[in-house]
Amino acid sequence: MLVGALLLMMPNATTQPLSFIDALFTATSAVCVTGLIVVDTATYFTTFGQVIIMGLIQIGGLGILTFVTYFSYFFKGGVSYETQASISEMSYMRGMGDVVSTLKSILYVTFAVEAVAAALIYISIYDMPDMNWSEQLFFRSFMRYPLFCNAGFSTFSAGMYDDSLRFNYPLQLIIAMTFIFGGMGFTIVVNVLRYLRHRAERLIYRNDRHHIYQPWLLNINSRITLITTGALLLTGLVGVMVFEYNNVLADHTGFFDKLITGFFTAATPRTAGFNVIDMGELTFPTVMLTIFLMWIGASPNSTGGGIKTSTFAIALLNTLSLARGQTKIEVFKRQIAEISVRRAFSIMWLSLLVIGTGVTLISYDQPELDLIKVVFECFSAYSTVGLSLNLTADLSDF
Repeated sequence: MLVGALLLMMPNATTQPLSFIDALFTATSAVCVTGLIVVDTATYFTTFGQVIIMGLIQIGGLGILTFVTYFSYFFKGGVSYETQASISEMSYMRGMGDVVSTLKSILYVTFAVEAVAAALIYISIYDMPDMNWSEQLFFRSFMRYPLFCNAGFSTFSAGMYDDSLRFNYPLQLIIAMTFIFGGMGFTIVVNVLRYLRHRAERLIYRNDRHHIYQPWLLNINSRITLITTGALLLTGLVGVMVFEYNNVLADHTGFFDKLITGFFTAATPRTAGFNVIDMGELTFPTVMLTIFLMWIGASPNSTGGGIKTSTFAIALLNTLSLARGQTKIEVFKRQIAEISVRRAFSIMWLSLLVIGTGVTLISYDQPELDLIKVVFECFSAYSTVGLSLNLTADLSDF
């Protein structure tokens, strides 16, 4: 973050002088794949400055340890026991034998998804009259990094709310699916891909006796994450359609146009940070729903933030088991370990403590600010979402 801030302060990185605080905020937002900005990325930074931001987003999205481990393996031919133990604990892997192979899969999947996303974005964007061919190509190349990494940066001043983008519904679907994929979690994505490959092999070799059936290839973590993610997306979509149908969605004429925009709006609090509607015009119920979705955030070991979908799922399962008078938490005929329950509630409690402290300090420093906007901003910052009710630029240096 410090190196990024110093690079962004270089004269050829900006179109006008940038203070150290603003540079540090921008670099931090990029490395932490947040997307909150105090200066306009499109007009304040040159192409060189935007490339620096791209690099910071990619490093932050994949994770520092991922890069350290991979390059250690590449240059030294191996990874130290301490590094493997750290990554195994961080990613909740049972053993350390799969650490390097899993990290390789993470890099391959990341670059593959980003390349496909860039190609699809290139095809779907068809009306950008104010940009020449090279500028359009750079925009498409730039967008693939914050999309998969859930960063929320854009080379448009209005972001996805720009008139040339917010009515492009195929583009909205492509972007939404890309950042949902990035927020699923690397290990879960790899697990799902292995499961799909196994299912495809079973169909191809269904009469082959040598093809071995593998039970529970789709592990319990993946199952819980997929169901929780789907349930949260559906909840957000229904809420946005009900609360905003005649409000911010009124600009979109057809029902399916509203549905796609509503889906995008429901998915972006999963720490993506892009908006195709005016966030300042949202009704209060939608603001509260968005805060709730931002707080939960993405899935473990992903590019997103928040308390994570698995944390919320375990806490909910614990509440339901207590309501039924059960002493154990069971799901899919498996028992949830006690340490997972304790970890989940610790994460939830600490998150609210950090967010509450941020809200208190900002409100003390700037009492004139609207409290709900401050609360929204702090939840967005903690969960590395990047959404804002048009407040970030009004914040003081403190």
